[in-house]
Amino acid sequence: MSDTATENAYHYGIIRRAIERIDAAGGTGLSLDALAADMQMSPAHFQRVFSRWAGVSPKRLQQYLTLGHAKALLHDRHTTLDTADAVGLSGSGRLHDLFLRWEAMSPGDYARQGDGLTIRWGWCDSPFGPALAMATDKGLCGLGFAAETGPEATLADMQARWPEATFIEDAATVAPLLRTAMDQSGQTPLHLIGAPFQIKVWEALLSVPTGHVTTYSDIARAIGNPRAVRAVGTAVGRNPISWLIPCHRALRKTGGLGGYHWGLPVKRAMLAWESAHAEAS
Repeated sequence: MSDTATENAYHYGIIRRAIERIDAAGGTGLSLDALAADMQMSPAHFQRVFSRWAGVSPKRLQQYLTLGHAKALLHDRHTTLDTADAVGLSGSGRLHDLFLRWEAMSPGDYARQGDGLTIRWGWCDSPFGPALAMATDKGLCGLGFAAETGPEATLADMQARWPEATFIEDAATVAPLLRTAMDQSGQTPLHLIGAPFQIKVWEALLSVPTGHVTTYSDIARAIGNPRAVRAVGTAVGRNPISWLIPCHRALRKTGGLGGYHWGLPVKRAMLAWESAHAEAS
């Protein structure tokens, strides 16, 4: 692992432990000195590391990680998806940040469980810990996170989605695709591999702007199946391209976070990161 990768992993570990500490406090505000002491760092060093990662101070990000943050998002930044036209997000070619384009695998190809498909994969750094990126010759088809689940379980989980595919470890190919997507330095192609119902759900997620959230019931209505809330939740959980297809932006209508395939700490971190960067921009 390179020195930069080691430093990034170390810094993410600090942020993850800070998030866990804030959660454990149950909404009680923690001072900079207290958080820094828990991380075994000086307050000034912790502040610099934290602010570099999040774009805002530990105190400000702490507000985004409280239990009320999801409810506040639903109140202030709730996208119903029924009003996509009004915010310029209509049409399958108009995605949430306009830096992604996608193509779906045909139902027949999906039914073959990846038979005849070559998928290249590799581990990459991300703001949310080690990320497993996978790509076909058409674009990124998989993105999972290992901070909570561990690398072996994450790799096995992703490979099991397309059991008949040929998998080749090739970080040199997939890392640039993920880097372009993360820093929005160019258009990134996505290759959606899923059942027709799942792809409809993922397409709806792609219409949720950065810094906004929606609900499972809103998604069900948007795809023309308002009674299918449970099935929508399952499809959201099976999203193979986490973060880029923003399943972390789907909440329960009560304001609860719901589940997250790669662990709720990762979901909280993603929502907090987006809120902080939306405020800073």
